Amino acid sequence: MTTLAVLLALASSVAWGTADFGGGLISRRLPTIAVTVVSQSAGFAALLVALAVAGGHVGARSFALGLAAGAGGGAGLAAFYRALSLGTMSIVSPVVACGAVVPFTISLATGERPSSVALAGAVVALAGAVLASVEERRATAAGRAQAIVLAAAAAGFLGVFTYFLGLGSREGSALSTLLGARVGSLACLLLLAGARGATLRVGYRLLPAVAAVGLADVGANALFALASGHGLLALVSVLGSLYPVTTVLLAHVLLGERLTPFQLAGVGVALAGVAALSVG
Repeated sequence: MTTLAVLLALASSVAWGTADFGGGLISRRLPTIAVTVVSQSAGFAALLVALAVAGGHVGARSFALGLAAGAGGGAGLAAFYRALSLGTMSIVSPVVACGAVVPFTISLATGERPSSVALAGAVVALAGAVLASVEERRATAAGRAQAIVLAAAAAGFLGVFTYFLGLGSREGSALSTLLGARVGSLACLLLLAGARGATLRVGYRLLPAVAAVGLADVGANALFALASGHGLLALVSVLGSLYPVTTVLLAHVLLGERLTPFQLAGVGVALAGVAALSVG
């Protein structure tokens, strides 16, 4: 695992965690689906600008793999939002954080062979991400079973997103893959919004903040795509999945939210895993 791959993957997790924090904060004032669609659209606009600057060429295979990633991402977000609507964050977040198991497992099954130390570090880091996601809120018995099913589905779909995003980027054009992923996810989210009859209005005052969330998200995707080209996808996917650490630390520093013992332990465990993975 090269130092550059580690730094890029960690940077992607920081950007993803920042986007999640910002999106969650804005969603306290606006409908979540509106925040997601508008922010994703802002990221899509940025990708179109980047494509124009790069000459406008789109690689067919990379774009197709990106579409597969985007479909997984859109379906994962839909399942995630439905799970959250049940008011069971304490169950949903740790389960969704396990999404990195999907690309990790597929990559190992398709021939990637990290060192034993790096492999152990990846497992420890993933466990830290899950612990960092644990909150103190209680779930109702009525919503618990459905929330677990939806969260598991979200984790699987988001894991598919991560895998195909990395695969398309390392086997072809990262920009084409990113573009395909955004097209796929936006299509899914717009279908969801249409089916629910959801409003997509965010208002002029909050539009810059929502757009910033989208830019942070697409930046995270780009950093992850670059990391995938410099390191094993099994390990890069785990490092990219550490975004809950960033989210809980931002909530603690900026909002004064108390860290639970599980979250504190998760931050420490994740850092230990990153250290082991980096030297492995």
